[in-house]
Amino acid sequence: MTEQIISADIVAKHNASRQADLTRDYDALGERLSRRGIDIAAILDKVSKFNVAVPSWGVGTGGTRFARFPGQGEPRDIFDKIEDCAVISQLTRATNTVSLHIPWDKAEPNRLKQAASRFGLGFDAMNSNTFSDAAGQKQSYKFGSLTNADAGARSQAVEHNIECIEIGKAIGSKALTIWIGDGSNFPGQVNFARSFERYLDSAKEIYKALPDDWKLFTEHKMYEPAFYSTVVQDWGTNYIIAQELGAKAFCLVDLGHHAPNVNIEMIVSRLIQFKKLGGFHFNDSKYGDDDLDAGSVDPYRLFLVFNELVDAELNGAEGFDPAHMLDQSHNVTDPIESLMLSAVEVQRAYAQALLVDRKGLEGFQEDNDALMATQTLKTAYRTDVEPILAMARLNAGGAIEPVAAYREAGYRAKVAAERPAVAGGSGGIV
Repeated sequence: MTEQIISADIVAKHNASRQADLTRDYDALGERLSRRGIDIAAILDKVSKFNVAVPSWGVGTGGTRFARFPGQGEPRDIFDKIEDCAVISQLTRATNTVSLHIPWDKAEPNRLKQAASRFGLGFDAMNSNTFSDAAGQKQSYKFGSLTNADAGARSQAVEHNIECIEIGKAIGSKALTIWIGDGSNFPGQVNFARSFERYLDSAKEIYKALPDDWKLFTEHKMYEPAFYSTVVQDWGTNYIIAQELGAKAFCLVDLGHHAPNVNIEMIVSRLIQFKKLGGFHFNDSKYGDDDLDAGSVDPYRLFLVFNELVDAELNGAEGFDPAHMLDQSHNVTDPIESLMLSAVEVQRAYAQALLVDRKGLEGFQEDNDALMATQTLKTAYRTDVEPILAMARLNAGGAIEPVAAYREAGYRAKVAAERPAVAGGSGGIV
């Protein structure tokens, strides 16, 4: 029997006080959708099956480049992290997999499997870390990992990624995500072509170690920690990598790693069209990077991304099977609360995209009716789908209002009493 960290009685009491109102709201929305020819039950079914993975590192407090201010009850190890992830899954019923980061989460594989299965969780993509030095490693990544001029450092980085694959095989993962911080801070510091050649050569060695049923996700990032040039800096470079490596290699799209005003949904469309969309790291950003909760700044952009995903899903796009994961840094909020809300926002964007009148939209596009085409999208986006999301949670045993139930349960205070306080410090990026 799957163990629940938050008492079932607390969740039941929480839901009992809200269920009647939810039922009325759901029925009212169902009647409105029916007038548009939409079956609310069909939307509910799809939303109920949607899952987004939680990053193990996301349940800890993040930080800025200058400082980190730890929160109460910080997880001490991967097993505390799994418990925090289990709370998110229990209350949202939308996050049944956890993505591990090695070496931060390194532990005996059987212990990892047992800890996750205790709460009905599985493992999503493995994540390697060659952007910082681990204790005891022989070679430093100060000047790069897979692209380092030093062959020993490159070999060490390759071996670390292969180790991640081996750990993943033992715990049931089916993918490896590679992000490197390699780049340069000054003009002339590196030879662009040779650096990229080294990346491809190193990545090919990792690719050879992939099991037949695995995928390799490569992630691009415009800047940071390198501020003059970054080796894998945009989706075009990422696409070249996926093409060069082979059929098991795909591009990962992090919503925060793009230049200002870049049309991310069009990038998604291109990668779908050429069968190289691997998946997503969902988050939001105002100026750069990925430090904000999904949908917190630009929820319409999140919807437009899902508009492309649903279009591909409904049209049966060849090879279309993207992975979904959250990737956020929580500096001023309770990480569990932020991750719950982000999971809900991703679900919300999916549900709204399912409401788009596809036939009508195609007609307006073919007639060059720009106004009605965009209004068709807005009609779906403006629809309050919260009753569908809440009903999906209720039916699956989750909480109608996850954050409220979490606070009612007092989980943060409980773990704060059990886990030693963590000292703050400088250089807080995680």
